[in-house]
Amino acid sequence: MLESDDKFGFIVVDGSGTTYATLCGSVKDKLGSFTVELPKKHGRGGQSKNRFARIRMERRHNYLRKVAEGATQYFITNDRPNIVGLVLAGSAEFKEVLYQSDLFDPRLKAVVLKVVDVAHPGDVGLNQAIDLAADALTGVKLVQEKKLLQSFFDQIACDTQLYCFGVNDTMKCLEAGAVETLIVYEDLDMNRYTIVKNRGAPEEEVDIRIMTEAGAAKENIHAHEAGKTQNEIEEENFVDWVATNYQRFGCVLELVTNRSQEGTQFVRGFGGIGGILRYKLDLIALREVDKKEDDDERIAANNEDYDFDDDFM
Repeated sequence: MLESDDKFGFIVVDGSGTTYATLCGSVKDKLGSFTVELPKKHGRGGQSKNRFARIRMERRHNYLRKVAEGATQYFITNDRPNIVGLVLAGSAEFKEVLYQSDLFDPRLKAVVLKVVDVAHPGDVGLNQAIDLAADALTGVKLVQEKKLLQSFFDQIACDTQLYCFGVNDTMKCLEAGAVETLIVYEDLDMNRYTIVKNRGAPEEEVDIRIMTEAGAAKENIHAHEAGKTQNEIEEENFVDWVATNYQRFGCVLELVTNRSQEGTQFVRGFGGIGGILRYKLDLIALREVDKKEDDDERIAANNEDYDFDDDFM
């Protein structure tokens, strides 16, 4: 999924009424509906038949006008579509007539993704339309994903320095508030480990590690500072943590898949996480600061283990 803020519109229209709805992620929202009673075809001949045919066509025209006006009311905001794409559905020819009609807002016609046949009106027809349009909705998201990742790759190719990738650099940029768009592979195999040393004591320390389960096992994270009962370790899926906390870093989150060539390249070549920055950061300098802090911690730890009494007595 691209961040599931992508919203799609649905119009289910037939000879009995019309339903308007949106789908955003897995959330379906019915915007409105109305029913109609249209006259059937007249079986008698003569002038009565002609007059009835004119009335019938006029009623159908007025109905389509109302459907089109409702579409503009629900799906146009500030003179532009408020949806990524629109699906027209129905059991009769009304959906095709609506799509081809001059009454239908051209701004909405431009975002129609698919026209599908459904067997029922109303909510049942809406559910059928969502199922039948699934491939079109997925295709739109995939196109958006490809465009997003291509934009990211272009930043790197042009060496704009308005990009970052990899867990460590991306987290540095996030914490600095420099990330405008955060891009994360939705199945990124990473956990976030919070190691609290000596909780409640004056010397309490908190250490954050982001790594795979295999990496955590290799570093023996769960046995960290073994024997000190004051230490606690919390483990959380990193993607879940990002989805919960990204807004406090002032960025937009985009979750991507590996179903496109660009997605596969992002996962394999860039670690499945990166960002487009709002301003340049000196990442080399930030890495040096982190390295110095790590060296200082290592020296301090060695000094704690060094028994001066034994060595100088």
